[in-house]
Amino acid sequence: MSRRIPLHVVEDESSSYYVSERKVYPREVSGTFNRLRVAAVIWLLGMYYLFPWLHWNGKQAVLLDLPARQFHVFGWMFLPQDFLFLSTLLIIAALALFFFTALAGRLFCGYACPQTVWTEVSLWIEHWCEGDRNKRMKLDAGPWTREKILRKTARHSLWALFSLWTGFTFVGYFSPIVDLAQRMPFGLGGWETFWILFYGFATWGNAGFLRQQVCKYMCPYARFQSAMFDRNTLIIAYDPMRGEPRGPRKRGLSSVLERARGLLDKVTAYDYVFRASQHPSAADNRAHAGGTIALAGAGMVAEPLPKFTPELLGDCVDCTICVQVCPVGIDIRNGLQYECIACGACIDACDDVMGKMGYPKGLIRYTTQNQIDSKPTRVLRARIIVYACLLLALLGGWMYGVTHRSVLLAEVLRDRNAMYSQASDGRIENSYTLKLVNKEQQPHHFVIDVVSTDMPGIALRGGARTVQAESGEVLSIPITVSASSEVTGRHDVQFVVRGTDVDADATIKSSFFGPSL
Repeated sequence: MSRRIPLHVVEDESSSYYVSERKVYPREVSGTFNRLRVAAVIWLLGMYYLFPWLHWNGKQAVLLDLPARQFHVFGWMFLPQDFLFLSTLLIIAALALFFFTALAGRLFCGYACPQTVWTEVSLWIEHWCEGDRNKRMKLDAGPWTREKILRKTARHSLWALFSLWTGFTFVGYFSPIVDLAQRMPFGLGGWETFWILFYGFATWGNAGFLRQQVCKYMCPYARFQSAMFDRNTLIIAYDPMRGEPRGPRKRGLSSVLERARGLLDKVTAYDYVFRASQHPSAADNRAHAGGTIALAGAGMVAEPLPKFTPELLGDCVDCTICVQVCPVGIDIRNGLQYECIACGACIDACDDVMGKMGYPKGLIRYTTQNQIDSKPTRVLRARIIVYACLLLALLGGWMYGVTHRSVLLAEVLRDRNAMYSQASDGRIENSYTLKLVNKEQQPHHFVIDVVSTDMPGIALRGGARTVQAESGEVLSIPITVSASSEVTGRHDVQFVVRGTDVDADATIKSSFFGPSL
């Protein structure tokens, strides 16, 4: 047992697990999916920047008033007691993510993720100030001239202003935005200034510089998305049986779908893809495709592809435009990669090239892995149906709960310092504190009374009381209940709170104590 165990220290050849990323210069593209993405960006950013400025019933439509612990959302006011609705909403959001991911992959990433949305705006500003893809690449590679300084200054100035506007809007959800704007720039509080600058700097850095690195290194969704995928999940995929072997050709060559060659078998097609990824063409080298490629095991060696006659080529013309338009800089022809955000830009680009070549569209398309491999596929499967039913049930329950919740919240705390007291006229009295909350955005009047089934003559001292509660106000009302001098022991009582100008009521059970026999 005393024998030494030899240890060998293995030196790590890499100094860091982080790999410096080259800048990606996405090429502009037009098509159906690009129009959908632009519409999503305009719609989502429109809501974000517009909602704080809207007014509803005389108040800011969306205001998360943390000091007052009131959350106003289009006429609804939520209090900390309504935490159940927030937790249910988070569960609905998570279930919706599972549903859409299992159905059609990373739809959220491609169209609704804040990182994608603000990165798209950053790319628009970059394009306006520095030109198209080739001009931007040439500008960055060239020396610092007067034109370069002016273009870079204009781009970063616009993006900094947009980022600060983003930070200002973010704070406007928590502090009344009209008052916030009136106090700009020197009347802001310390925390307001901090959060405007912090959120603005985060927007400026994440969407302006980090971009795809946020998705690759910081976002966990890309890592666990595979757990929600199966072979029937709709994904953006390249059809290697139709596209391989890739290569340039003259116009006039018809599609493989119209030629005698037809589609390749699966093994040969994927072998060509793997060999092409290991021995990139000159066009591939110019495109600088990145991404994680897992087409074969470690250590496998691929031979270069031979030269093919035009009649043997597939439909892929190896133009690499699908790589150039990708916002994360991957080559979708190498298969599904966790960097892919499913934005559909490569589909638009490939369809455009196929149209110019006179080939059928769909070489890159939304499809399933089973369909690519010529196997039966079912998009509407049990998993999707279960997710959809759960999602609809939770949404229906949440909407019903929100729309049918009582505007009145009341509870009674009994005075524990004295079991009972006896008034000068001999009647037995108990003291209580009634807490009442008005959960609407308008003030209301409420009547408070007490009843008991086994104590006739019980009443509030001074009779039923009427109180006014402002919007969101929490009232603490001391009340005294009086009963006959003949009352002994413990009795059940009920406090009844009823709105006089609103359809709301609450009944709270408590106890009344008299002298023990």
